Amino acid sequence: MCGRFSLAVAPEVLMQHFGLPVAAQERAVVSRYNIAPSQPVLAVVAGSLQREATHFRWGLIPSWSRAPQAGWINARAETVAEKPSFREAFRRRRCLIPADGFYEWADSGTAKSRQPYWFHLLDRPVFAFAGIWERWRSPEGVEHASNPQNPELC
Repeated sequence: MCGRFSLAVAPEVLMQHFGLPVAAQERAVVSRYNIAPSQPVLAVVAGSLQREATHFRWGLIPSWSRAPQAGWINARAETVAEKPSFREAFRRRRCLIPADGFYEWADSGTAKSRQPYWFHLLDRPVFAFAGIWERWRSPEGVEHASNPQNPELC
């Protein structure tokens, strides 16, 4: 499963590809070539009248969790609907995570080194991972929105 990805396309491309309103350009991305867990990621969510762009922290913290753990960064398509950590978000809070590529690592032959490989589509500038998101409220009452990227649901 994907643990790093990139998004370095023009905001106009994102707006056209995902049918976002012009106002979404304000939330559009600055080119990022190594997006990692726990960082903010751009997400496309269903608004009341049209799609909206927002940012979530990558790493789902279940709403019932007592502490803000690091969070899950991926969910499996085979179990996302049944696992208590993902079940409610899967039913009610889905989103798209725009990307233009993702990384996978392979052993490079030495014990301490791994070689990253960047995978991308040749015929499209952008695609999306399926995602889910959740709201978590700290004991102090501060609300956090988080999501795991979910490439197996694409």
